[in-house]
Amino acid sequence: MNITQKQFKRCDLISVEGRIDSATAPQLAEALEAITAAGRYKIILDCCNVSFISSAGLRVLVNTQKNCKRYNRGELVLAQIPENIRSTLDLVGFTELFKIFNDTLSAVGYF
Repeated sequence: MNITQKQFKRCDLISVEGRIDSATAPQLAEALEAITAAGRYKIILDCCNVSFISSAGLRVLVNTQKNCKRYNRGELVLAQIPENIRSTLDLVGFTELFKIFNDTLSAVGYF
């Protein structure tokens, strides 16, 4: 799994490529925690190149969302989600927990 990060004026963009499973979820959690530890809570997760997400990856997303939304500081939004990942999020009921955008430009504009 490859993770790239871009910091914008109002938000951070994390692009993930590959599988998010029990072996790679800690790496994603570490990258997201580094952003929130720096006091930035408006995060976009670009999932266009994600091929699979496991329950460990979903747990990372939920924990990050809870941390970002605490005290109304910000939120984690998802962008460019492949259909198989979107159906997984829908199946577990997570589509209501996250704002989902069709492209990263709209997600950046949201903040």
